[in-house]
Amino acid sequence: MTPRDTPAPRAAPARRPGPPGPRVDPAWQGGGSGTPAGPPPPSTRPAHVDPAWTGEDAGLAPARSGAPDTPRQVPDEPPVRDAEALPAGTAPSSAVPAARGRGRHAAPRGGRLGRGLVRAAVVSGVLTVAGAVLGLLRDQTIAHLFGASSESDAFLIAWTVPELAATLLIEDAMALLLVPAFSHALARKDDPGAVRDLVSATFPRLFAVLVGVAALLMAGAPLVVRLLAPGFGDPRLAVECTRLTALTVLTFGVTGYFSAALRAHGSFLAPAAVYTAYNAGIIATTLALHSLWGVRAAAAGVAVGGALMILVQAPGFARHLGGLAPLARPRRTRGTPLIGAALLAPVVLFAVSRQAQVLVERFLAAPLPAGAISHLNYAQKVAQMPMVLSLMVCTVTFPVVAQAMATGDRERARRRVEEDLAMAGTVVLLGTAYVVGYAPAIIDVLFRRGAFDAQDSATTAGVMRVYAAGLLGHCLVGALGRPFFSAGRPTWFPAAAMAVGLAVTVAAGAAAVGPYGVHGIAAANAAGISVTALLLLHGLGSRVVVIEVRAIGLRIGRLALAAAAATGAALIAAPVTGGPVVSLAAGVLLVPLMFLVTARALGAPEAVHLLALVHRRLRHDR
Repeated sequence: MTPRDTPAPRAAPARRPGPPGPRVDPAWQGGGSGTPAGPPPPSTRPAHVDPAWTGEDAGLAPARSGAPDTPRQVPDEPPVRDAEALPAGTAPSSAVPAARGRGRHAAPRGGRLGRGLVRAAVVSGVLTVAGAVLGLLRDQTIAHLFGASSESDAFLIAWTVPELAATLLIEDAMALLLVPAFSHALARKDDPGAVRDLVSATFPRLFAVLVGVAALLMAGAPLVVRLLAPGFGDPRLAVECTRLTALTVLTFGVTGYFSAALRAHGSFLAPAAVYTAYNAGIIATTLALHSLWGVRAAAAGVAVGGALMILVQAPGFARHLGGLAPLARPRRTRGTPLIGAALLAPVVLFAVSRQAQVLVERFLAAPLPAGAISHLNYAQKVAQMPMVLSLMVCTVTFPVVAQAMATGDRERARRRVEEDLAMAGTVVLLGTAYVVGYAPAIIDVLFRRGAFDAQDSATTAGVMRVYAAGLLGHCLVGALGRPFFSAGRPTWFPAAAMAVGLAVTVAAGAAAVGPYGVHGIAAANAAGISVTALLLLHGLGSRVVVIEVRAIGLRIGRLALAAAAATGAALIAAPVTGGPVVSLAAGVLLVPLMFLVTARALGAPEAVHLLALVHRRLRHDR
């Protein structure tokens, strides 16, 4: 069959007979979850991959913005062969296949992850794990040097600033706002300088705002500490640490801007490496200066780490932009319709409300005995690792969803979102089972040394198990927030849903902190985020992307039952399999095995298909 686009130098692979229209690859489709897909839209892509052009980083990078669409060679990288791997309008004219057949060079169907996206997800996952490992080493270093004490609590109060800044400026608000904006600019083939115009119109003003906010936070640090922890016993130390961490407002803002631009260009390596650089800076500074500055050294390390995050991404950003000159040339342009206040306000409110759960926890825990904030922090950091890993797929595919929405291809967006939810749910529920079953052993291995004693370890493990009840909710909120904002239109529903969940957290936490202490605070967090996830899941299907809400719910429900079975097996096996290290090693085999067996018995093939896909990709790449 001849593709409906312009003739190409080489014929497209023949299409095998089958039902019309794109479909979800069976390796990524759950039992009976989706509706039959309609016929594909007319293609505007050429029918072959130009072997002279190869991708960058994760194999996804397009031609440099503002430069002619000419092929360019990057050493030691295979050609990009998946149309879904590239944002619209960014590839050279012969770089993207349009064929829908099953040949080796065919474009991916439906919600299937293309080869380039799989590579990007794997690279991002590896670097995220590296950053998480360094994050744990960072927490271990602070716990070893300062234990769960008033000093560590003072640092964690100051740590609220980079936590909130990361959510607003790197992970949520900046990405939700700028990835669609850059994707739209890249799709404007008639204007090769659209991205440079976008940067000139937005970055200089953003930089000025970030500088002003950082200076305001440093000057108002005493008030910030009083608001965050009104009953804290050593506010002066917390104020000094807060003034150092306030610098992250500037560094994280620039980091988030660079990350959004690079991801929209299909470059994921540098954005995934930022937390590795960040945590390395904190650890090195803390170890070098703790004997002189005490816990202030850790706060100074936060400032150093933020600067390293910018340096990691600056070369790639300059390469795609053709230099850094647009960063310092403010000007107005008609090419920035997606950066208006009407869109900015709901995105920021959604991100702030999401991070406000942590502020509520710190506020409620401040009057509790010394170490309460530290117990909550360490438990949350470890418990959320499965959630962070589960969202890697959604991070990589967000430009794909934004591109589909920008071109009006809502069917493609629906398939992508449904498969992302299923895959993210599989990963987070598998991780939840392991965290709940082996919580004491995990905390003992990671933190029980130095000033962090057995009581601290036991309390943190108990809190971590309670936190784990909300991991699926956190995962779904992170995955569902992206498609809401991918269309580039103002929508207040996510912020409203987040506000309802926050109200549940506040009410439940206030009621539970008295009788249950830190465990009650963690339970309130899980309840609030779960309510938000249910609201977003229902609202997405009726407002933005018409997903099969009932089918998705059934798929996730089967996975949750499989996770419950794996958790039960872990709870039984953990006390009888030796010391902490041996027990954790046994759990690495037991939990996935029990999860997969139960998932297959319940008719939930997502977990099995995930492993099959990875195995198939590994064999293909060898």
